[in-house]
Amino acid sequence: MGAHMIKRLYTWTMSLAESPHALWALALVAFIESSVFPIPPDILMIPLIVARPREAFKIAGIATVASVLGGMLGYWIGYGAFETIGKPVLEFYGKDAYFDEFAAKYNDYGAWAVLIAGVTPFPYKVITILSGVTQLSLPIFIVASITARAIRFFVVAALLWKFGDPIRDFIERRLGLVFTLLVILFLGGFYAVKYL
Repeated sequence: MGAHMIKRLYTWTMSLAESPHALWALALVAFIESSVFPIPPDILMIPLIVARPREAFKIAGIATVASVLGGMLGYWIGYGAFETIGKPVLEFYGKDAYFDEFAAKYNDYGAWAVLIAGVTPFPYKVITILSGVTQLSLPIFIVASITARAIRFFVVAALLWKFGDPIRDFIERRLGLVFTLLVILFLGGFYAVKYL
């Protein structure tokens, strides 16, 4: 899938915000993004919340539930359909090169990996598939997914609800970086407490 196709998918996803069925479209995008789709649900969620600020937390809730359910599909793909579906998805995202080495260590830190991928710009779908391949405990996977996706989507909803369209540029360009830095600080603090 080339850059042109990604651009077309991005444009199509954005256009769904104006549909009378936009909430269903958001649920669909959030669901399939968690296992195969390359465009994150934030692309649709942000204009929806700007247009409907009173529904900000409902929109975040829909994105969270659909994303976690989609994550369970990703888990199943990794668990039962890795060779036919999961492996090509990992190859597309360039995450297949060190798969065997990574998979051997994955379950030691699986819950953290799900949390980190669910909050940061790292492709969540890669982690959902890896969780299934390595057979990470399903309850741990589900709890970590709910936590991570709720943090990500409800923070976006809260910022847009409070500040409206002026905060949109920050969310679209820098929120992923902020989440990534917070995760690094958190992990650094955890490491310091545990080992120093």
